[in-house]
Amino acid sequence: MVLGRWLAAAAPQEGCALLLGERQGGEWRLLRLWPCCNVWPEPAERGRRFAIDPREQLVAQRWGRCRGLQVLGAAHSHPGGAAVPSPTDCQLCVAPALMVIQGEAADLRVWWLADDDASPQPVPWRMEH
Repeated sequence: MVLGRWLAAAAPQEGCALLLGERQGGEWRLLRLWPCCNVWPEPAERGRRFAIDPREQLVAQRWGRCRGLQVLGAAHSHPGGAAVPSPTDCQLCVAPALMVIQGEAADLRVWWLADDDASPQPVPWRMEH
């Protein structure tokens, strides 16, 4: 719920956040969200593109490392489209990584981007309390 609200609050721009957690065997556990500002270099394109400031990512990585966490991937919104990775999303993502996308219908979908140039695969996910 928090992630969805953060991403929606950036509209009409794409919102973005880093996903921090841990890998345990074959499972990845998302434990923290790191909200970020969309710094895509052309402000007029931020409604369909996003970029996370590399300095912000370094701070998140350092903070997480001190707590035994790592950046598992990123989340962003598609305020004018579906919750499906675009070709640009796949091209700019550093795999392997999780990608969470919120579509214009406020639906959140999780995708896995492998490091072998395969197409993004939907990931079943569950929330734990």
